[in-house]
Amino acid sequence: MVTLTYYKGLILSDAFAPGLKWNSHFKKYIGFASSYRDLLDYFSETEINDHVLDLLPFPPINDKIELRDYQKKALNAWLKEKRGIIVMPTGAGKTRVGIASIAKLKIATLIVVPTIDLLNQWHREIHELLGVEAGRIGGNYDELKGITVITYDSAYSRAEELGNRFGFLIFDEVHHLPSEGYMQIAQLFASPYRLGLTATPEREDGRDSLYPQLVGPIVYRVSVSELAGKYLAEYDIERVYVSLTEEEMKKYKRLRQIYRSYLQEKGLKLKSLEDFYKFLKIAVKEKDGRNAILAWYEALRIAVNSRSKIEKLRELLSQYPEDKIIIFTRDTELAYNVSREFLIPAVTYKTPKSERTEILDKFRKGFYRVIVASSVFDEGVDVPDASIAIILGGYGTTRQFLQRLGRVLRKKEGKRAKLIEIVTRGTSDYNLSRRRRQNVSV
Repeated sequence: MVTLTYYKGLILSDAFAPGLKWNSHFKKYIGFASSYRDLLDYFSETEINDHVLDLLPFPPINDKIELRDYQKKALNAWLKEKRGIIVMPTGAGKTRVGIASIAKLKIATLIVVPTIDLLNQWHREIHELLGVEAGRIGGNYDELKGITVITYDSAYSRAEELGNRFGFLIFDEVHHLPSEGYMQIAQLFASPYRLGLTATPEREDGRDSLYPQLVGPIVYRVSVSELAGKYLAEYDIERVYVSLTEEEMKKYKRLRQIYRSYLQEKGLKLKSLEDFYKFLKIAVKEKDGRNAILAWYEALRIAVNSRSKIEKLRELLSQYPEDKIIIFTRDTELAYNVSREFLIPAVTYKTPKSERTEILDKFRKGFYRVIVASSVFDEGVDVPDASIAIILGGYGTTRQFLQRLGRVLRKKEGKRAKLIEIVTRGTSDYNLSRRRRQNVSV
């Protein structure tokens, strides 16, 4: 007989199995709690004295949830192994699929989310679809129930305590999970069933390669283009090109020369994100290097926040006088500049929650036709319908681009969505936009 027990994020076994190591303190073989499912498989022909899971009771629920065809396919693909990642565009109903999976398994479930907005969004939809009040942990909440929604930060800090209380883990916006800190959530929980949800699983640091061991492989993927027309709005992507002013170009070239000279002096070539991190690590240690970093940043700021973009925006707002529009900027500086220039509400990380709620509510009801936002809308915010998204300041990642496209894709009768990206020619803004387009699959 083999005895398995749980202790603060670890599995203790009195018999060896692959992945376990002998620990002289416990006088047991130990490994991360995440090895629990593999251990059950390994010892399947041996009698097991199992003291690992101490599950919270699962509440009575309404389990009749209607799904679209592609949502059913996604759920069925996941149910084959009850591990893995479902990739769907923003607005395609990932949360609904996740809640349907809870209804199928009917086992204590923990949903891990990156923001308080998503914490509350999941709480609302669980109540609507399952007819129960889920627990919430994070922000000012500390409610532990058989179905609980928790922030990544809270899950990280309480993983040892909660690691054997849930049989099912759902990671919303699962691309956060492989980071060096958050991956410990997956490792310290014994939960045998795991689901990841995201619109954009790829990470620029390559750590998406860790998905199979943390949550499982991608088991279902559907693109925007496959859903456009029937389930999401038809859409167009348009890129508009502008140029720096003469004064901006002079300053931009001078700053880029400082940056390039330093790279040449150090024999550095930046062909990947890893190369850029190497540059930062070297440069931060010396005065010339720090000057090069500042020159790089200021040159990029000039390219992204060019005055020509403001003037082009003025033309576009006149061109679409009836449409609901969200303007996205790279940083708060440009968001507030646009807000002052056109007298429209701005939402940034500095905006108080009550004010943000009021702005979004008035935008939803049509009191505001145009709003501007920095990256605060990229993820985890229930943004009202709009027909046009304008990316004004944007060296943003592929993930940001797809998240922003998703903000205008909710299907509405007679609506064709449009995403307009304003790009500055002859600058790093143009180069980064082109590089991202090569990686975008919609």
